[in-house]
Amino acid sequence: MKTAFVREPSFISIEETKKLSLNPGEVLVQMHACGICGSDLEKVFGQYGQPSTKLGHEPSGIILDVGSKIIDLKKGDRVFTHHHVACYSCHLCKHGNETMCKKYSETNLSPCGLSEEYVVPEWNVLHGGVLKIPDSMTFEEAAMIEPLACCVRSWSKFDYQEGDSAAIFGVGPTGMMHVMLAQSKKFSDIFCFDVNDFRLNFAKKFNVSETINSKSEKKLESILDKTNGQGVDIAIVATSSLKALEDAIEIVRKGGTVMMFGVPSKDSKINLDMSKIYSKEITLVTSYAASDKDTKEALQLIESSKINVKQLVTHTYPILDSQKAFDHAKSGENAMKIIITR
Repeated sequence: MKTAFVREPSFISIEETKKLSLNPGEVLVQMHACGICGSDLEKVFGQYGQPSTKLGHEPSGIILDVGSKIIDLKKGDRVFTHHHVACYSCHLCKHGNETMCKKYSETNLSPCGLSEEYVVPEWNVLHGGVLKIPDSMTFEEAAMIEPLACCVRSWSKFDYQEGDSAAIFGVGPTGMMHVMLAQSKKFSDIFCFDVNDFRLNFAKKFNVSETINSKSEKKLESILDKTNGQGVDIAIVATSSLKALEDAIEIVRKGGTVMMFGVPSKDSKINLDMSKIYSKEITLVTSYAASDKDTKEALQLIESSKINVKQLVTHTYPILDSQKAFDHAKSGENAMKIIITR
């Protein structure tokens, strides 16, 4: 079977890997769709996650086989599988920090999600890492469960009210998911920032309040004009750009919240005027990955059509063209969500 690995910077190797045998508590899945994530791009083109060679943590597919201990899953089930699953019993998990759990980082799919077939380990199976998806949900939609779950988790980390305003920095796939979540929560104004004209024009289709090129020297003035001079309530940084984080601190209102959601490169540094953060009483929070609870909520949002993720998929590539797919995702040229298929 064919599996994609990153063996050296910027290069994806498609390798023949041996068919996997099952232990009694494991599940074998045939991958049908797997999304490309920002953290995958960092593994290939940046520093984040190195020296990890595993790619693909947004896979969905069909169960090919189940171990003898499995009773609630069967061959032919259509599923989404979560690559990392926490223990839900340690000190961190009990405090709601499941993605910081030691077990979370130790678990993974074998050989990885970006493979024609992969094994879900017993721990993941027993702890909610395999979710059945309805026949009405496409595999491409199911591949969006994990990134939407990450967005869902981030929204649980700050307070907001109906009628609030938000600025979304970086309107790629997850940025647009934040837009849709803000709309579902009845935000009054949503401002979208990016340097990619295609994505700014894409965001306009969602009837956002305004799309603004991040290079504009008048972006702060524009936000102040639209928010009675006070700035936005919530600023979500859905990009690795540290300049966007600086802009978010400028644009958020006094007492507002900045959510750092995008994946920064390893060893990224930034100089912040902490007196401004202090005097404005800005709350700066971060959010990493998603838990089982977030994943289940994301599935329900997609299944109920409250969040329409399929409109974000602009391109699909077969696994043999993974390099082309990743190059395309890196450039962002006329693209939103890119999915790899069998």
